[in-house]
Amino acid sequence: MMTRRILTDPLLWCLLLLLALVFGMPHMTRLFAALFPALDRPVYRQDSFASLAFAHLWLVLVSSMLAVVIGVGAGIWVTRPAGRAFRPLLETVAAVGQTFPPVAVLAVAVPVMGFSAEPAVIALVLYGLLPIVQATIAGIETVPASLHDIATGAGMSRGQILRRLELPLAAPVIISGIRTSVIINIGTAAIASTVGVKSLGSPIIIGLSGFNTAYVLQGALLVALLAIISDMLFERWLRALDVSYGR
Repeated sequence: MMTRRILTDPLLWCLLLLLALVFGMPHMTRLFAALFPALDRPVYRQDSFASLAFAHLWLVLVSSMLAVVIGVGAGIWVTRPAGRAFRPLLETVAAVGQTFPPVAVLAVAVPVMGFSAEPAVIALVLYGLLPIVQATIAGIETVPASLHDIATGAGMSRGQILRRLELPLAAPVIISGIRTSVIINIGTAAIASTVGVKSLGSPIIIGLSGFNTAYVLQGALLVALLAIISDMLFERWLRALDVSYGR
């Protein structure tokens, strides 16, 4: 029964497919040559797909961690009495950060920082803030006022109420916001290749500039698989939280 459950797990098969494509893509020349017979070089070989996938994940991990720290911290702050007046400003700034095109952020940051990963990280952080900020505020505000009264009556401090009551109850909503942010960043991280940073966007950008559809397809397939796998992992994390909370 356990073996059958493992073998029918879609997450397992997506992971295996991702690994097969990452390490097996250089050996698929015949396949892509058959799909795109007009191309002289049907498989991207300027960099290994393993190194591109690792660089892509590193960009997403760093930018997402920064977005989580900033977004959750700011979301908590504007739900406290001292920061409540700044909530409209925070929501406006976060919304502008997502509506401002990442390519435009790169265009502004590159002349200052040069062609490096830093401008890409800044663009990804700005682009991923809004879902986290909104989810943090919404999650904390869903905690019933009656529970606050009970905790206060029990002698808990504001810090204890936040750590022991608000954050545990708001966790599923906050994680849902982080989930959305990470998925967005996985797709958006491909633009890092426009400023010379290696990522899975490299074959996409080179394919678009050289009219090589095979390169675009190879990069897009891996980016899509990363997004699907990440979404599945977050879904299981949320399911585990529901079980732990007895929902």
